[in-house]
Amino acid sequence: MSRPASPPAPAEGLRPSTESAGRLRAVLLMAGSCLPVLGAVLIAPVLPKMQEHFAAVPGAKTLVPVVLTIPALALALLAPFAGVVVDRLGRVRLLVWGTVLYALLGTAPLWLDSLGAIVISRVVVGIAEAAIMTCCTTLIGDYYSGRTRERYLALQTMCASVSATAFFVVGGAVGSAGWRAPFWIYAVGLLLAPAMALTLSKPRPTGGAAPEEPAGEKTSFPVRRLAGICALTVFGAMVFYTVPVEMSYLLDDLGVKSTGVIGLATAIASAATVVGSIAFTRLSGSTAGRLPVVFALCAAGFVVIALANSPVVVIVGAVLNCLGTGVLLPSLLTIAMSRLDFAERGRGTGLWTAAFFAGEFICPLVLIGLESATGSMAHAVGLLGLASALTAGGLLLVRRRPAPRLRSAV
Repeated sequence: MSRPASPPAPAEGLRPSTESAGRLRAVLLMAGSCLPVLGAVLIAPVLPKMQEHFAAVPGAKTLVPVVLTIPALALALLAPFAGVVVDRLGRVRLLVWGTVLYALLGTAPLWLDSLGAIVISRVVVGIAEAAIMTCCTTLIGDYYSGRTRERYLALQTMCASVSATAFFVVGGAVGSAGWRAPFWIYAVGLLLAPAMALTLSKPRPTGGAAPEEPAGEKTSFPVRRLAGICALTVFGAMVFYTVPVEMSYLLDDLGVKSTGVIGLATAIASAATVVGSIAFTRLSGSTAGRLPVVFALCAAGFVVIALANSPVVVIVGAVLNCLGTGVLLPSLLTIAMSRLDFAERGRGTGLWTAAFFAGEFICPLVLIGLESATGSMAHAVGLLGLASALTAGGLLLVRRRPAPRLRSAV
């Protein structure tokens, strides 16, 4: 008896298979996406204690804050190269080894006594974070498509927002045992890496190509297709991080000194980001088409903050802004993903990740410059709101332009 003929391969030969995408796989990708966030906020509460410990070290006043920020800079600079490695060596393999490296170097300050050595270890942590973030986001693009992909990208934003608040609280609590104590939490990577190796399957194009290898001819890097969205992402990251980074200073300028009140206000703003991310999964229509409205909402929040004369009004403005940023981040990432084939997704995601973390890194620097020019942080935020409104207007003018499309469906 002859075997029935196999069904023909779909026309979009580079489209990855999405079958049997289990919950554990999604949990691991979300957990991996939170690791760079952990690195960005976990040790912030213990920086004063660390400063005191290294007070006798020349340049400690500069080097200790660098311990917190240098991983983000390394991530921004190296994520495009991580994307190239992702496309050449494979997503899962690089993710596992990046997570192991993250755990080993993240815990290094537990036994390092040299501030210079600690700074170097943090640079390597940033390299590992570049690999982890690029791989996790690329795998979401590989495993899922359409509305399912959009939901998981929104969930990635939600997890980052919630974990940022949680890690700040955890870092402060654990830091009561000493400035080194929070670095133990980096060891979570040693738990995640084996689970990732055992659970995450190698994405395979449906056309029958070898695992993690692009089918057909090699494609050139889509610089022109991603240049615009990456430039917009740098600015979008600045908009995204302004409230979490500057909330304490804005409230302090209005006479709020209680860390409990400041923490509560930041948590309320983070909750608004989560609500915005949930709303993103419920919205219909073109993702690119809603960007003008989203930037306008962010701008409105900034303007309310700039004009506020009481802490309550600042919180109202922060909530408005964070509702917008909750929609903004997954929107930008979804647009970038829609312009990438399977064979170039790692490189494209690396470039987008670099753009986002570059915006995170320069956000406080830009606001400090604007504060120096205007005389207050509120006025600086107001100028950023004006820039957001102009961006919304510019996007509204060009929204009728046809967006670049893939050679095959995604």
